[in-house]
Amino acid sequence: MKICLRCQAALGEDGWRCGACGFEPQLIAGFPAFAPELAASNEGYDAAYFSELYALEARNYWFRARNALLSWALRKYFPAARSFLEIGCGTGFVLGGIAGAMPQLAMHASEISSRGLPYAAGRVPRAEFFQMDARAIPYVEHFDIIGLFDVLEHIEDDARVLAQAHRALRHGGGLMIAVPQHGFLWSQYDEHAHHVRRYGARELRARLLQAGFRIVMMTSFVSLLLPLMMASRFMRRAPRADYDVLAELRVNRVTNFLLETVLALERALIAVGVRFPAGGSLLLIARRV
Repeated sequence: MKICLRCQAALGEDGWRCGACGFEPQLIAGFPAFAPELAASNEGYDAAYFSELYALEARNYWFRARNALLSWALRKYFPAARSFLEIGCGTGFVLGGIAGAMPQLAMHASEISSRGLPYAAGRVPRAEFFQMDARAIPYVEHFDIIGLFDVLEHIEDDARVLAQAHRALRHGGGLMIAVPQHGFLWSQYDEHAHHVRRYGARELRARLLQAGFRIVMMTSFVSLLLPLMMASRFMRRAPRADYDVLAELRVNRVTNFLLETVLALERALIAVGVRFPAGGSLLLIARRV
């Protein structure tokens, strides 16, 4: 059910006005804003990247491979799901991939920056969008699946976000998380991307168990490319005033094809049960208990 974030009263399905206290979220760029004071903030992510990411994602090997992996995981672990919330949808590239892979899902998506929402809404017009702080979700026991894809590492109080996601899921509902992995890969990239941390597998597992989830599956990914990633990060560790956080995503067409082919092989191995112990990212599937 929907709830009022001011007084916690249950709301009807139509609209966001609270009959108990009269609160109604303001609209920013045409979307309900539950944390308007943060809508223009760059604290967790620089909204200036949205425009270039929107143009880059659809043809870049990493974004395409991640979408394919997430779509596979959704179909495998949650084939009967009917509702989905993506927290931190960015420009909507992942949301669009999921909408195509599972057209039966009622799609909902949030973003802390209101600047990203028009891009996402253009990609998935049928979804319901709103501006939101992930530490305060206006739903209780509502969704079959919640996804946080390269979002949790931007938030200092990740425990609170996981507790809110737990509350917003139906009993038995699923949580999907993708995060950057390995503290030894920390570099200027993480600083410029406004990361708070890179996770270890044991650390992420402990966070989920503490929040009341049961782990269903966990694997590293971008594993076959880890040596290249390590070389790239270590070569760029010296501080540079002109550092470009998107530089490593701009590759020529041939290189892009080869890297995407390697990650397609990796995805095929994961699909037959291989679980990689190391990689640039972690994928975790869990259920609310």
